[in-house]
Amino acid sequence: MTGFGDASGTHEGSLYSVEVRSVNNKYLKTTVRVPERLQTLEPELEQMVRSKVSRGSVVITIGCSEQNEKAAFTVNQGALRSYAQQIADAQGCSVDEIGVELLMNLPGVLQPPGDEENRLQSARAGLRPLVELALDHMVAMRTREGAGLTSDLSLHLGCISERLKKIEEIAPRVVVDFEKRLKGRMDTLMSEFDVQADQAEIIREVAVYAEKTDIAEEIARLGEHLVHFGELLENNDDRPMGRTMDFLAQELLREANTIASKSPDAVMSRLIVEIKGSIDRIKEQVQNAE
Repeated sequence: MTGFGDASGTHEGSLYSVEVRSVNNKYLKTTVRVPERLQTLEPELEQMVRSKVSRGSVVITIGCSEQNEKAAFTVNQGALRSYAQQIADAQGCSVDEIGVELLMNLPGVLQPPGDEENRLQSARAGLRPLVELALDHMVAMRTREGAGLTSDLSLHLGCISERLKKIEEIAPRVVVDFEKRLKGRMDTLMSEFDVQADQAEIIREVAVYAEKTDIAEEIARLGEHLVHFGELLENNDDRPMGRTMDFLAQELLREANTIASKSPDAVMSRLIVEIKGSIDRIKEQVQNAE
């Protein structure tokens, strides 16, 4: 499901910003983007996402800027003089002619502020509440989208249920119609060749046909899956159910395909095509469900 959340705030002189975005994905894929000095926090931030979300591609972006003098890097004067002297010797000029801007980007010249562990603890304390808030905003947006998704899924379930009832009404007539057609053909052939029809043979043929086209079991299972799916939609707790819906959609299609393979009747074939169309729509939509 798609969603977006953000939050920002200051903590001990540092300004933090958090953005969380999610798009549809059958599984959970988390990408954490943080400044290099905060990369140690990536596993914690990813775990925070997993505690709130079970499906989707989630990208969390962290921004951080220091707003006090403690953020200033220290100039390593020994390294600076060494670099300047080496460059001057290589170019055959005096040290005073070497530009400072050239030296500042060389390795070891600028040293990060000390007490890195305390800085990391401070960043953790400042970021966690903001990440929680941004995730809550994203989840709220996904929940609003889920309400619309529930309505659409209920519409398709109703469509399937309606057509399944029609199939259940038509199914008994299929065998009766076959028996009538078979007897009519047998009567025509028997009169043409002036022989008597074997009633027992007709009964056996009708029985075999009835067994091959019996869809009572598939109708019952399909109906039970619809009930289960409806119960999931009405469930008000916070348990993830998207993967369960995904599995049920596959089972709905399996039963529909079996009914289609056993249904020689044209009206039933049309109804099952409409059912499969609704199931395909459900399969697409449940990919977005949490």
